[in-house]
Amino acid sequence: MSELITAELVDLDLSAETKDAAARSLAERMAARGRVTDLEGFLADVAAREAQMPTGLDGGIGIPHCRSTHVTEPTLAFGRSASGIDFGAPDGPADLIFLIAAPAGGDADHLSILSTLARSLMDESFTGALRSATEPERTAALIRGDEPAAEPSAQDQAQTPAQTPAQTPAQTPAQTPAQTPAQTPAQTPAPATEARAETDARAETDAQTDARPAKDTRPETAPEAEEAPAAATKAPSEAPPQASPEAASAAAPFRIVAITSCPTGIAHTYMAAESLEKAGQAAGVEVFVETQGSAGFKRLDPQLVTDADGVIFAHDVEVREKERFAGKPTVDVGVKAGINRPAELIAEVRQKAERGEVSGTARAAAPMDKDAETGDGFATRLRKWLMTGVSYMVPFVAAGGLLIALAFAIGGYTINKAPSVAEHFVWADSTSWAALLFQIGSVAFGFLVPVLAGFIAYGMADRPGLVPGFVGGAIALTINAGFLGGLIAGLLAGAVVMAIQRVAIPPVLRGIMPVVVIPLISSAIVGFLMFLVVGKPIAALQKGLTDWLSALTGANAIILGALLGLMMCFDLGGPLNKVAYAFAVGGLANPNEGSLKVMAAVMAAGMVPPLAMALATTVRGRLFTKAERENGKAAWVLGASFITEGAIPFAAADPLRVIPSAMAGGAVTGALSMMFGCTLRAPHGGIFVVPLIGQPFLYLLAIAAGTGVSAALVILLKGLRKAPHTRAADSSADGGAEVTVAA
Repeated sequence: MSELITAELVDLDLSAETKDAAARSLAERMAARGRVTDLEGFLADVAAREAQMPTGLDGGIGIPHCRSTHVTEPTLAFGRSASGIDFGAPDGPADLIFLIAAPAGGDADHLSILSTLARSLMDESFTGALRSATEPERTAALIRGDEPAAEPSAQDQAQTPAQTPAQTPAQTPAQTPAQTPAQTPAQTPAPATEARAETDARAETDAQTDARPAKDTRPETAPEAEEAPAAATKAPSEAPPQASPEAASAAAPFRIVAITSCPTGIAHTYMAAESLEKAGQAAGVEVFVETQGSAGFKRLDPQLVTDADGVIFAHDVEVREKERFAGKPTVDVGVKAGINRPAELIAEVRQKAERGEVSGTARAAAPMDKDAETGDGFATRLRKWLMTGVSYMVPFVAAGGLLIALAFAIGGYTINKAPSVAEHFVWADSTSWAALLFQIGSVAFGFLVPVLAGFIAYGMADRPGLVPGFVGGAIALTINAGFLGGLIAGLLAGAVVMAIQRVAIPPVLRGIMPVVVIPLISSAIVGFLMFLVVGKPIAALQKGLTDWLSALTGANAIILGALLGLMMCFDLGGPLNKVAYAFAVGGLANPNEGSLKVMAAVMAAGMVPPLAMALATTVRGRLFTKAERENGKAAWVLGASFITEGAIPFAAADPLRVIPSAMAGGAVTGALSMMFGCTLRAPHGGIFVVPLIGQPFLYLLAIAAGTGVSAALVILLKGLRKAPHTRAADSSADGGAEVTVAA
């Protein structure tokens, strides 16, 4: 693989006067080296990226960049302008110009190098060395990180004091807050490889921060403790407000999690991350950044997100999995704001936290919401892949299922035989409206299996998995393989794409891999496997499962209902809950009497845990803390809406008493629902779809019975936990959790 930048790609006397001319001059060097196949096409892509947002940065830096199919491999060209070129930066023209070219399917290793360079640009000593460089070979080596820059002579220091601000001893503490005593003011800037190593080390340290005491959060800065007051004096506007030295030492530092991303995910993404981290160090704030760049992204540890005091979004594209940060003080700005004014953003999010402003109430996850936890084992990854597909499928199921259920409620169960509303529709006829709802819902429901398969493959192989996944899912419908066929098709598609991505590809083909080669080959392979190899056996298995559900009666149906109830209430939205729900939803693709009974039992059991906790806090409030009693009020609504996660706060505080109680009630409700023969065509809705339920009064009776059993058990178990005369004495041992009870 060629070097990212060579001496031939360096122009220390760039004579261009405009940004377009500068980009052309540097791009011509790339084309001469065979890195760009179509000069005009590449420049058009650069201009299109520049039109989205100016690429000039404070400090005299311009970074025009783009991803292009006309680029054979990641490449960097550097130019230095004596007069400066306007790239739209707030502080004026740029004299350091970096043209970054990445292929449409750029590999992760080179993009990681580019991200390290972007972080290095935030270091004034690094840019100062570039301004004083005299040889293209050493300039390229400095940018690559192959060798350190030569230490400047005394004459150079006298001639270029403004160009190397990090070399001035008086300025060093303010400009390089993380500098250790072993570093000298005249030390040369770290090469890119060293900066990358420091970044990797910091990422590893960040992931372990939760396990460290607050006072040990930044042990590497301990030797500078005596210098801290001086640094704070020199930058009073950036120092965070502190009530007293005693309070500051006892309190944990303010913690911020941040997301940075830009349209191409190459430069601004990582520069904003570096800028926020440095500003956080200067302000005494812990900042943990998730960069959602071109090389993919590694999710922040869920515990870090949970414990964060505030959130900063510095982005120009949609933040992925944004729901993780709901309910916290949030500052939402463009990525350039993260680069140019990080201290202001940190101060703003702290002010919002002090005022109690949040982005919205904490989201109550839907029953099949995607789990953010990560794991290394195959079983864990398999569960995550499957649940990714299910989470994207559920909105289609909910929309289509509810529309079909409403159609049946308005027009009766024969509405499925109505003619197409495109050919016959009477505005004043309720039957026509029912037919309209049914046909819209049927179209939405038709996406169920393809979406499931497509997003299972997406969870495995990211975007390249979508096309073969959707194709495999559609074939599963064609051969009547149904829900099981969609599961297998998604797994096959993801595995095929992952295998193709491991094949060594010539650089010239990388640009067309994600848009032509991978979709073509993977779709052909998945189609062959689904039509001729695994499709028929899966279809036979699906038919057998459907027939079994249709034949469920008597004791078998009751046992299945109890089992599904136990699964729904065991982990309250976790893997077992999701498996039970997915099983029920899969039956709605080809509904029959048995599958409709299963759906009814699953939803009824899922409503029990939050309703039971709400009832228990109402009947025996003294057994619960004040916070739990407040959660109990919300649990009434969550339970009635079929949001099982409403019981999680109670289970987290006392799992050994709450979870068994919830499981007992769920089993009772599931069994009773099956015994009563209750049916449900809607996959969600709670009590709001009771009019669409078969045997609605018996259905409500089953829910009430299970709720009563769970509430009685949790009250009994909590009452046995402590005798009344010992509760006050034990409260201190429980960390104060029972202070309200003792009162």
